[in-house]
Amino acid sequence: MTTTLPRLGPTTVPAASRLNARTPALTGIVHLGLGNFHRAHQAVHTAAALSHTEGPWGILGVASRSAAVARALREQEMRYSVVEISPERTRITVPAVHTGALVAADQPEQVLDALAAPDTAIISMTVTEHGYTFDPRTHGLDLGSPAIRADLRGDAPPRTTIGQIVRGLQRRRRAHARPVTVLSCDNLVGNGAQTRRLVREFVEALPAAEREDLVEWLESAVTFPSSMVDRIVPATTEVYRAAVASGLGVRDAVPVPAEPFSMWVMEDRFSAGRPRWEHGGALFTDDVEPYELLKLRLLNGTHSLIAYLGALDGRATIPESIAQPFIADAARAVLHGDYLPSLTVPADIDLDAYVGQLFERWANTALGHRTQQVGSDGSVKLRQRVPEPALLQLRAGRMPHHLALTVAAYLCCVTPPPGFSPGPHATAMVDPAREPLAALAHRVPMSGGASYAQAVLDSGLLGTGLTEFPAFAARIAEFIDAIVRHGPGAAASEAARAAESEPLPAR
Repeated sequence: MTTTLPRLGPTTVPAASRLNARTPALTGIVHLGLGNFHRAHQAVHTAAALSHTEGPWGILGVASRSAAVARALREQEMRYSVVEISPERTRITVPAVHTGALVAADQPEQVLDALAAPDTAIISMTVTEHGYTFDPRTHGLDLGSPAIRADLRGDAPPRTTIGQIVRGLQRRRRAHARPVTVLSCDNLVGNGAQTRRLVREFVEALPAAEREDLVEWLESAVTFPSSMVDRIVPATTEVYRAAVASGLGVRDAVPVPAEPFSMWVMEDRFSAGRPRWEHGGALFTDDVEPYELLKLRLLNGTHSLIAYLGALDGRATIPESIAQPFIADAARAVLHGDYLPSLTVPADIDLDAYVGQLFERWANTALGHRTQQVGSDGSVKLRQRVPEPALLQLRAGRMPHHLALTVAAYLCCVTPPPGFSPGPHATAMVDPAREPLAALAHRVPMSGGASYAQAVLDSGLLGTGLTEFPAFAARIAEFIDAIVRHGPGAAASEAARAAESEPLPAR
């Protein structure tokens, strides 16, 4: 059906679907990471902002290696659709903010030129947590990474995000030295400060002649504001392509599905100006961290537990998972009992309404966010979500049973014990730690009980602090055993019984 329709482009977009009347003529933002989240979040907020005011804020998107999206966008004259889906309705819009699309692996010099261009005022990125190449133990730059070492040598175009940014800033400093803002839009605690630290550590590792040229200028001309981003954005499937074909009467090779909800909170520290994102719904504040932790723990942390329990229970999607009473109960328990006591809720957030909205978002059956997608990259995600709340409670003398259950369910998904099948949805999860954890399980078999869980904590998977609490490792091992022997429902029931017997720590 769709093959007979015209391809999406400027002349085929119904006026009612346009978020921005015309594409900006100039590029003001270079964005690293051309995936679905950027195109459904930052690009949509930018298009809405530009509907209220003009400015040189076009976005040049940069994919890391995959050329599929960049090629499709070029073929569609930089147009694509965002399909907002809820059980009540489907709304299709077409942002018009991208001025070009590059692939860093194929066009490295063009990417560096774009980062250094005098009109580029913001370098932003959504490269996921593991795209920052930091050491999980120290949270500093992983100087042992072969890719980082190659980028430091400079004998080939940079391959890492941090290497690309520094080499682009270096080129910028030597060409005209205009100020620029580096804006992380990834789920990292203190993402602005962390990006600044990683960039600075890369610069400090350069030869003296290169280092001295950059250090002082970085301090005076480059800012790194922190931000919090929030929107559930599943992977693109033929279902969404068909929805666009039906709704707009055009073919779109790269539509982006998304929930109606979208939130963006930022520090207003932009050294070379910015779009008026407040007109696109963004919130500016001097203190992003409370919003960031609220999202990372209540939304993302709970989301991970739902995904792992759901996958182990044979559930393909988050809505199917949260519909299971034992998973919904576990989600409420980890949210209220283990994560919430570690937070200071921002004054302008109605907590009951926020939590109620979370469960509505997870239950969005029309969206169908897959457990496989949410559960992928857990080794990087859980490191941002589990350790601090767990340590807070362990040091107060309380066992965080549902955080231990989260880790146990994750391990059963990505490193299942011999003879145990976690199911197709867990098996399909992608995780950079899958092979290292499998090697660890070979040396310290999971059947060894707490010794394997302790070895996982000792490996630095969740940082270093939890190694001081062997009881937490033992609890993880007990939940692994319960999942393997009796299933995820039995493990969740055991966590609920144990949690009820311990008082909650004061918030």
